[in-house]
Amino acid sequence: MESNKTIRIFDGATAIITGGASGIGRALAEELAKRGCEVMVVDLQIALAQEVAAKIRASGGKAKAAKVDVTDFPAMRKLVKETVKRFGRLDYIFNNAGIVIGGGVNLYGIADWHKVIDVNLCGVINGIQAAYRIMLEQGFGHIVNTASMAGFMPGPGNTVYTMTKHGVVGLSTSLRGEAAQMGVRVSVVCPGVIRTPILEGGGRYGKMLVDMSPDQQQRMSEMFEKLKPMPPHIFARKVLNAVAKNKAIIIVPAWWRVFWWINRLSPALGIFLAQRSFQHNLKKLGLLPMQ
Repeated sequence: MESNKTIRIFDGATAIITGGASGIGRALAEELAKRGCEVMVVDLQIALAQEVAAKIRASGGKAKAAKVDVTDFPAMRKLVKETVKRFGRLDYIFNNAGIVIGGGVNLYGIADWHKVIDVNLCGVINGIQAAYRIMLEQGFGHIVNTASMAGFMPGPGNTVYTMTKHGVVGLSTSLRGEAAQMGVRVSVVCPGVIRTPILEGGGRYGKMLVDMSPDQQQRMSEMFEKLKPMPPHIFARKVLNAVAKNKAIIIVPAWWRVFWWINRLSPALGIFLAQRSFQHNLKKLGLLPMQ
């Protein structure tokens, strides 16, 4: 029988997934359950989280839902402690909850800055702070943080979101180097464009600061479609295959690595291309006068 001091991949494991009620989080929870993992589906949308957990159980998997705000550290700490008490272990925590407030920095209020930072960056920090020491005591565990390709690239028009995702990448790669010698794994997931509610205006708790007509919204949808959004269930399978191999940086779809390499090899070129793309998109949406 496998030692209780070893991480389980994934059969018999226990996992917490924040933002687990929809999009990437839901797909990860469902795929983890298919692979034999007992999952805690964590979200503010408790009715939807309970629906996801019920669907998993109806399919023969093991799941439970919990309403937790990732910006509330005491609540996250309680969640982790109760999960460990119930299952006797914590193999994985997927710090996945995130939001977008779209628009230029000139449109942001200070509360908008803090909301994005609190969820996208501090939410990950809270998950780590709640789980890391327990994993150290166990001698095993895997922290998987959801960043974005925005964590490697300039993001004009989405500056605040991009800033937080750069932070998640730096946090994850640094902690990986620190934690490895103590048996704890850390990975960062950097999605390209995935078909999730964020594509529809920031998700349940995000928003757009730019007022767009139905025609402009349609054009924006068409622009996203050209990037071939990957279905979440396919994304989840590819991500978990990489998690099983303990990959440090997980970029899915794989073709987005081109942008990673461009910005690594020539940051100036990356900024230039981002600026040109931003201007092109504004013109196409009718938000910048044609020249």
